[in-house]
Amino acid sequence: MTTDELKDFCAALPGAQAVLYGPPSNILVFEVSGKKFAYFKTSAPEQWRFSLRVSAERFIELTDMPGVKPARYMGRFHWVTIVNVARFPADYLAELVQDSYARTVASLTRAQKAAIA
Repeated sequence: MTTDELKDFCAALPGAQAVLYGPPSNILVFEVSGKKFAYFKTSAPEQWRFSLRVSAERFIELTDMPGVKPARYMGRFHWVTIVNVARFPADYLAELVQDSYARTVASLTRAQKAAIA
């Protein structure tokens, strides 16, 4: 999966929005009702590194894989960073994004969930 395909996949999820934060953050955030479920770093040297939230079990599994590391500042909340999405299995990446999205939607209020549906 290319970076552009992954961006399109994230943006196509129900209620998802892409928000670009400029300097000093330089990130492209995918969120639902104001809560993040994934983001890309948009500045060098980490340009297009992709981060998302995972379960504690998957965090341990993923951080043992080459090209995946705990997300900077967010690793303690079980966020991981995938260094190169093109080298990561596309179907597994899609599953991880959907899981991160589902976790975010589950944390919303009933009113926010109703607005998405």
